[in-house]
Amino acid sequence: MCTTSARLKILRQIPFFRDLTSVDLEWVNSLFHEEDFKVDEVISHSGEPAERFFVVADGRVKLLHHSLTGRDILLDLLTPGEFFGAYSGQENDAYPETAQAQSPCCILVIGRETFQQIIKQHPTVALKLIDIMAKRLQTANERVHQLSALPVDGRIASILLMLGNKFGEKREVGWLLQVPLSRDDLAGMTGTTTESASRVMSQFQKDGLIRSGRGWVALMNREGLEAIAGRELN
Repeated sequence: MCTTSARLKILRQIPFFRDLTSVDLEWVNSLFHEEDFKVDEVISHSGEPAERFFVVADGRVKLLHHSLTGRDILLDLLTPGEFFGAYSGQENDAYPETAQAQSPCCILVIGRETFQQIIKQHPTVALKLIDIMAKRLQTANERVHQLSALPVDGRIASILLMLGNKFGEKREVGWLLQVPLSRDDLAGMTGTTTESASRVMSQFQKDGLIRSGRGWVALMNREGLEAIAGRELN
């Protein structure tokens, strides 16, 4: 369970709540309730009516897309201070992806209509939310471009760098990612096969770009990965 001080700290990290006064932030906090989730427990299902807005207070959350072949494709990993779920006031909105706990999680939850009360009372929250959603759309478009323009090794290098920026810790072995990331996950995130992802990761390791073990990857040569990620097909 999250303490009140921890909840306020997490809510303060969210860009559209960052400039609220302490009194207003405490009011916002009172509108949220918290729910705990075990590893692999589903928080929300893709396609279900988007009735709730979620903030990760503790733990990590996987965003998954169910493909036509039945595979779960990893879209993103969310850490404390990140959010997902119902943003708009549209009653017919549905969750675009499935959210699943990758580790034990404490999630702050608010209903869609209650979240709209915050937006109506604080219009600046709505304006900042629009900016954030525009940036997310830009990021999604860039990812589509990468999937269409980069070879497989470039896509995987790009994903490793993105995860390194988000989760990496500077260690003697390099930028350490202590995040469970299977070859299936990498394949899904980069639009390739598991076999191709394994082959590229093995080659990266032979070339001294990365080191990997059970549940971790270390980026040994970020510059080399950046060079591969920036190489487009002619």
